Amino acid sequence: MQRSLFATLAQGFPADLSAPALVDPNGTTTSYGELLARSAGMAGALAARGLKSGDRMLVQTGKSVEALILYLAAIRSGIVYVPLNPGYTRSEIDYFVADAEPALFVGEAELARLAAGPQAAFDDPALGADSLAAILYTSGTTGRSKGAMLSQRNLAANAETLIGEWRFTATDRLIHALPIFHVHGLFVATHCVLGSGASMLWLPSFDADAILAALPGSSVLMGVPTFYTRLLARSDLTAERAANMRLFVSGSAPLSAETHREWEERTGHRILERYGMTETGMLSSNPYQGDRRAGSVGPALPGVDIRIAEPDGGGVGSIEVRGPNVTGGYWRNPQKTGESFTADDFFQTGDLGRFDEEGYLWIVGRAKDLIISGGFNVYPAEVEATIEALEGVAEVAVVGAPHPDFGEGVVAVVVPRAGATANEEAIVAALRDSLAAYKRPKRVLIREALPRNAMGKVEKAVLRQELVGVFA
Repeated sequence: MQRSLFATLAQGFPADLSAPALVDPNGTTTSYGELLARSAGMAGALAARGLKSGDRMLVQTGKSVEALILYLAAIRSGIVYVPLNPGYTRSEIDYFVADAEPALFVGEAELARLAAGPQAAFDDPALGADSLAAILYTSGTTGRSKGAMLSQRNLAANAETLIGEWRFTATDRLIHALPIFHVHGLFVATHCVLGSGASMLWLPSFDADAILAALPGSSVLMGVPTFYTRLLARSDLTAERAANMRLFVSGSAPLSAETHREWEERTGHRILERYGMTETGMLSSNPYQGDRRAGSVGPALPGVDIRIAEPDGGGVGSIEVRGPNVTGGYWRNPQKTGESFTADDFFQTGDLGRFDEEGYLWIVGRAKDLIISGGFNVYPAEVEATIEALEGVAEVAVVGAPHPDFGEGVVAVVVPRAGATANEEAIVAALRDSLAAYKRPKRVLIREALPRNAMGKVEKAVLRQELVGVFA
């Protein structure tokens, strides 16, 4: 692949550029022709400000059509796009500014000026496939955030693979309810749509009413697991309402097997779960045609090598990956870059997993989340899956907390289903026949909700900190 990212996407634009690319909740349509013209105009405006290929541009805005146009303007002109979570505070932003040294910081006011100001002429430059397209900062749950550098090749290769594997065509309409400062919403969702000439309903955020209303006229939904659990809580989610849909994709956080099974019972569709990360884009996916296994993230995507390093007796080990989608390293952090790659150029994901006999990957958790209790390894995902299968349990997070006898004790934090009751003794008793004693939680805490980040991932670091004295 020698084409730039924008050229790769544009190759999939429809011949009729009046075809819709985005439709907002009010029914206002932005065509492919408008995307081309407006992104060229904004690229010209950025060039008039003095920005050139290779310059970094930090962007902290909400989700809007103008924000997407700014992204397209950046990638077609070679400006390195650096999106930031709109929830970041001033002190957090100061860190990113110091680290990335941007030529321009774009907030809401600046975006409005760029969109409304004079649009200069613009000719797309020739961009090398290995030139930098974006820097995405990791969530920084341990230490300062690191900037994963993603090249034109990284993003274009992943886009082409996903469009093919998930069978996107110009007839598709995606319900886009994800934020666009993150891989899932910015790269996976928008690239699949634009690179296939499809269209998307551009929702500002998750809205169960809007999504349910849109299902009959749409074909694809991409979401995080909380999308699906919240939709399942609605009585108007039916197989009839979802009859026109062809694909439901879940990612960014683990999808429980129970949610997977309940979704199929209610809608007739099996959710397609996939696996990826900021540094790599998508790595594996359950098949479009074939067995979508609840709890698994499927085989490796074409062109991606995944291996399990130093597996234990059950085949569980560290997940390492290599492919055209994998980052070249971290921005201005050669030490962390060196630590993250093996001698033969495999990226160390920090996740633990195993392959089954058919080549499906099963993730058992983050290496940092592994619990060692009394000298035995406890994989939180296994305990979580067992508890989630219990009647009345909506979701659960399992972490280790300091224990005076065992080093770490297993703690389960459980959220009951609406209208259900749950108590510690009943849950512990229900696990006696399904989990070995060392895996069973020594404490079960009942909560109304789990702490989550903006992409729906449970913040286990927050739970571990809260539970430091639970065995005191």
